[in-house]
Amino acid sequence: MAPTYITAAEAVACVQSGNRVFIHGSAATPVPLVNALIDRHETLRNVELVGITNMGGINFNTPQFKKSFYFNSLFVSENIRSLIRENGGDYVPVFLSQIPQLFNQHILPLDVALVQVSAPDAHGYCSLGTSVDIAKAAVENARIVVALVNPKMPRTHGNGFISVSDIDHLVYQEVALHEVDYSQKSTDAVRTIGRHVASLVEDGATLQMGIGSIPDQVLQNLTGHKHLGIHTEMLSDGVIPLLKSGVIDNSLKKIKRGRTVTGFMAGTRKLYDFVHDNPKVLVMDISYVNDTSIIRQNAKMTAINSAIEIDLTGQVCADSIGIYQFSGIGGQMDFIRGASLSDGGKPIIALPSVTSRNQSRIVPYLKEGAGVVTTRGHVHWVVTEYGMVNLFGKNLKQRGKALISIAHPSHREALERAFFERHGVMPV
Repeated sequence: MAPTYITAAEAVACVQSGNRVFIHGSAATPVPLVNALIDRHETLRNVELVGITNMGGINFNTPQFKKSFYFNSLFVSENIRSLIRENGGDYVPVFLSQIPQLFNQHILPLDVALVQVSAPDAHGYCSLGTSVDIAKAAVENARIVVALVNPKMPRTHGNGFISVSDIDHLVYQEVALHEVDYSQKSTDAVRTIGRHVASLVEDGATLQMGIGSIPDQVLQNLTGHKHLGIHTEMLSDGVIPLLKSGVIDNSLKKIKRGRTVTGFMAGTRKLYDFVHDNPKVLVMDISYVNDTSIIRQNAKMTAINSAIEIDLTGQVCADSIGIYQFSGIGGQMDFIRGASLSDGGKPIIALPSVTSRNQSRIVPYLKEGAGVVTTRGHVHWVVTEYGMVNLFGKNLKQRGKALISIAHPSHREALERAFFERHGVMPV
């Protein structure tokens, strides 16, 4: 029996004032459904939206939006930062791996889930496509599921399938998925960091890459490696050449051997076409992908993440600039911890030594109000364009000295003065 499709406006009519509504994230953000919901602002009040990173042409920061909707975000994306700062929303600090618990345990009960899926197959199953992550738990727990069926959404393997019979309202629309090309956002410092980090990656390692241009640069420097694996929360275009050349073959992984594992992806159409109906790539529930007990089973697990700033004791702020909420905890700690417990694993924090305004990212103290995402007890490798240091097992003085050695040269004198004020000796 052929599915019955309705318009986006008709589908979102199920949302009522006071509802909590989940929005599918990243490249899977169902923009037509969200815009149709925003168009209903005059008839709605106190609708709470939840989700992680959302992408696409959605303008949340309007007076009409703030009058009717409130974004209770589980990870702050670029298009809602100002909204949260202006009391149009708020942020829930939570590990990415534990967000499904919020839905499964009804800590955040969901009234409606707005998702984007692939076209149904011969058996009536759609795929959550580019983002299974927290969406699987959302569709399993929401009272009402509204799905945008998009023939441009790849059908991905893993555990993100959903039967048409479990979807309450179906909207069919062909629309381009949001694309992002991290290779176009590089700098000389980032390219140098990419080479440094790549030198830490051993043959046979399993990789996790965070979001941004640094992981992309690392991947570009791994063409001479052998038998690499992928178990990561996020996938981008940089893996494609390595998968095609056989550098990444996943042959030495302990978990899902022979398969690339991810929770979601964000890249260009080239990536979305590559993963379409590709049994070698598994897109899975984030409570599995980011489970430390799963991650640690892969030997030489190498986790590559970034930071906004790091203090001289090793505390890492990766989600805020002072009190300004910039992103979220995400999965950094899930993988930093998992890698540190892996046999031969390497947790790596990689960051440029200075900001675009030439402010040092290695600082005596984190900014007032800044959040500690990765504690100094969890930090191992720290990399800038000026070198690499391993803080594991080092005391506070040794850590400070090591971090100053990879700070930007123009800021080292100030950091040395701060070191002296704290410890009463110079870092020599």
